[in-house]
Amino acid sequence: MKTPQPIRQAMILAAGKGTRMRPLTLTTPKPLVIVGTQPLIVWHILALQKIGITRVVVNVGWLGEKLVNTLGDGSKFGVELVWSREDLLPLVAGQTQAEPLETAGGIRYALGQGLLQDAPFILINGDVWTGFDLATVAQKTLNPNILAHLLLTDKAEHNPQGDFALAGELVALDGVKKHTFAGISVLSPCLFDGVALGETKALAPILKQVIANKQVTGELMTADWVDVGTLERLDKLNQKLQKS
Repeated sequence: MKTPQPIRQAMILAAGKGTRMRPLTLTTPKPLVIVGTQPLIVWHILALQKIGITRVVVNVGWLGEKLVNTLGDGSKFGVELVWSREDLLPLVAGQTQAEPLETAGGIRYALGQGLLQDAPFILINGDVWTGFDLATVAQKTLNPNILAHLLLTDKAEHNPQGDFALAGELVALDGVKKHTFAGISVLSPCLFDGVALGETKALAPILKQVIANKQVTGELMTADWVDVGTLERLDKLNQKLQKS
């Protein structure tokens, strides 16, 4: 019997426009907004490097060139940053700039380009912040029938109704207590078999379908967590970090 291997690859979703954080994000990509003393995305890169992730794929769209120029090849962080350039996709009729492929579409594009290997990977939304130690996530193995493992949180003040429930280790669509998806997960590439290369498609409907099929496990994390989706939340988080 093979010994489960730790996960050695990750992807950070960083292609969004960050419209709720304008005017800041008109000139600064949301993953580069400063949280504490460093860009938001650097928190994720360093957390991944700390647990031994050596290859991190980052998809970029809005102001993608700024992200690439600021972060480079990742060597200064001790990782290899691999860029999935959705901003350089061919334009379709009526477009003045390439539109992001959404979450599932962006992941499928990275898989199709060979940027992600055909093995489970850690996925992190580029607009969340947490102090959670990802070490246990890197050791997570997905059984053949399990296509995803989600981290859930009760720290989302903006989403009191939650997203998903836990039924033992399985994630459920409904339950007595629902938690918010923390934007951190371990995903199987098989999850994206039904997404066409270059298709614009969100991840949430795909997750809901496999959750309904009892193919998703999850855990509730207790660490601090913030969806840095508005200027107000960004300011509140920075005030908190200044005091800590």
